[in-house]
Amino acid sequence: MLWLLLLPLFAGISASFFVERCLAPRPVFILKRALAAQQLHFGSWLALFALLLLLVQRPWFAVVLLLAFQALLVLVNHAKYDSLREPFIFQDFEYFTDAIKHPRLYLPFFGIARTVIATLGFVAALIIGLTLESPLIVAIGLMPAVLVWLVLMGLAGLLIRLGLKNCPAITLKPAQDLLQLGQSAFFWAYWQAEQQTLIDGTPSLFTDITSIIPANGEGVDIVVVQSESFFDPRPLSSSITPEVLEHFDQIKTEASHSGRLHVPAWGANTVRTECGFLTGLTPKQLGIHQFNPYRLMAKQDVPNLVGALRNAGYHTIAIHPYPASFYLRDHVFPRMGFDEFIDIQGFSEQAKEGQYTGDQAVAQKIVDLLATRVSTDDKQQPLFIFVITMENHGPLHLEKAEQSDIENYYRHPPVSGCEDLTVYLRHLKNADFMIKTLKTCLQKNTESGRAGLLCWFGDHVPIMTQVYQQLGEPDGMTDYFIWQSGAVQQEKKANQHIAIHELTGLVLAELSGMTRKI
Repeated sequence: MLWLLLLPLFAGISASFFVERCLAPRPVFILKRALAAQQLHFGSWLALFALLLLLVQRPWFAVVLLLAFQALLVLVNHAKYDSLREPFIFQDFEYFTDAIKHPRLYLPFFGIARTVIATLGFVAALIIGLTLESPLIVAIGLMPAVLVWLVLMGLAGLLIRLGLKNCPAITLKPAQDLLQLGQSAFFWAYWQAEQQTLIDGTPSLFTDITSIIPANGEGVDIVVVQSESFFDPRPLSSSITPEVLEHFDQIKTEASHSGRLHVPAWGANTVRTECGFLTGLTPKQLGIHQFNPYRLMAKQDVPNLVGALRNAGYHTIAIHPYPASFYLRDHVFPRMGFDEFIDIQGFSEQAKEGQYTGDQAVAQKIVDLLATRVSTDDKQQPLFIFVITMENHGPLHLEKAEQSDIENYYRHPPVSGCEDLTVYLRHLKNADFMIKTLKTCLQKNTESGRAGLLCWFGDHVPIMTQVYQQLGEPDGMTDYFIWQSGAVQQEKKANQHIAIHELTGLVLAELSGMTRKI
């Protein structure tokens, strides 16, 4: 009676190789991989098969369900690779629950066709399993079924243990690792690396930060804006009107630092750029945690700009017009040292521009905070306000480009396929107005005796796949500037190409110079 089990098991494992060949990038064939990678593939398949067999009691049903899940991972991998130029990694599994909580951020990128295919596959699996197959217990009896299950789980555990013990070293280049390891071993290797390593927080940029705060208790208000999907798209097409970023262009002429910014993300994964700035850590220091650093930082304290400024006397505030629980920020930000966290609850529905809270509403929130700063012992505490905007967040194709947008943001009509760009330019113009609002506010405060520092940067380029097919892909870099209020003539260090972790040091250097003048 073993054929009742061995036939579906052999067929399922064989089919898993062909399903895996549909990945992008495509892994090398199973026999060309390291022995440990092969062991992890077979062990994973046996373990999942055994668990499903325990649940549904039907071998063929378990095989179909398992292959359907593997096919779903292939489809998800394609969706991510097409949009973000990176395969689906182990750290992305938490996004399945995020997709349920925040479907607008994920499902539109998965696509209608993929959703239909996944749904039909699940329905087909249910029909096959429940109508065409008898339970294993009925076919071979209870005790033999239990024995079979124990053998499967024991063999699976042994293979996984051997595979993890001898797993090849990973390069932390997901596409390359997937290519060499195959999907199952790829997931296990990234899981194991995350479990075995912590974030290297030494040496720290923030050791001597207390020396920059004047003894009289006063200081410089700092506003840092991580602008959603902000970059200068005008090099993509000469038809885009220059005025779409007129205030950005103006402030760059006055800024002490400006230029292009290397960020560790394309199209999404804002938290990677965010962590790079707040900690000043390089990807090498973050190691495996560079892909989703807040998974660990919710439990591990890491030296960071927020805590350093708080210890130096600053009142620290985070603003992000989205649920605080997203990316575990509700756990990470208090641990970092933020005194306040203003999330979506701090904004009304009327504050929306398109799908999300508008940049002008966020700018007004900053203006109000600067006007009502916290006082301690009758002395004004300087503020550090870190802002993560949302208005430019995709999916842009859920919004409609209007004729007025074409008239306002182009010298002549764009080519077909650029509708997402038109929507993006509308929101980008609002980001440009936000720059003007903050600049005006900080200048006014300077006249009242409070200096201000404004740092602005984009977290990544937006997802506009069709646009890039028409106009060419950007290089993936975003734009930044550091500007201080009240400076008649600032020493220009413009057009610097730097990485996000280097921007933190520039802000600290600028702050140090400003406080020495107070």
